[in-house]
Amino acid sequence: MQEEEIKILNPEKWINDYGDFLYNYALSRMFSKEQAEDLIQETFLAAFKSIDKFQGQSTERTWLVSILKRKIVDYYRKKARSKEQLSDADSPFIRDKFMYGRWKEESEPHDWDISDSTLSDDEEFIEIIKKCISALPDKWKSVFSLKHIEEAPNSEICDDLDISESNIWVILHRSRLQIRQCVEKLWFNN
Repeated sequence: MQEEEIKILNPEKWINDYGDFLYNYALSRMFSKEQAEDLIQETFLAAFKSIDKFQGQSTERTWLVSILKRKIVDYYRKKARSKEQLSDADSPFIRDKFMYGRWKEESEPHDWDISDSTLSDDEEFIEIIKKCISALPDKWKSVFSLKHIEEAPNSEICDDLDISESNIWVILHRSRLQIRQCVEKLWFNN
């Protein structure tokens, strides 16, 4: 019978071994360098405090990423609850765009005669997308980020943000509209 190997964690090496990976992971989900840095610090602190709970069923990196994911969800949950959701009238990209539930002719989204592969590699376009997402109201940004970046299931988003399933779809729809309007303004009219 083989002896079970006990994994010994080395917190002194975490920053060198995993810092860049965790930072890039957080930055791709937070849209702010400062927020990403804060979450990495919180992740390392939480890991250090719970080092005795690590059971070795995953790699050190996987364990740290799971802590970071939870920190990201906690961040969005806190953000969503800290401020009230803005109404459509408060949104600069949606205000006065609809009449009787339909797009006003001059406000209707334009066809983007481009391929997705072209834009996914364009750093300037990616920065505009990040800027547009960060301009969303906090609750919208939280729902949008959890759904499309963290790929969280709706039930988890409902539980984390204390909202209904139908509210998710309304928020996602409004978020996509605002992001689209923002991209059109910043990218196509640039």
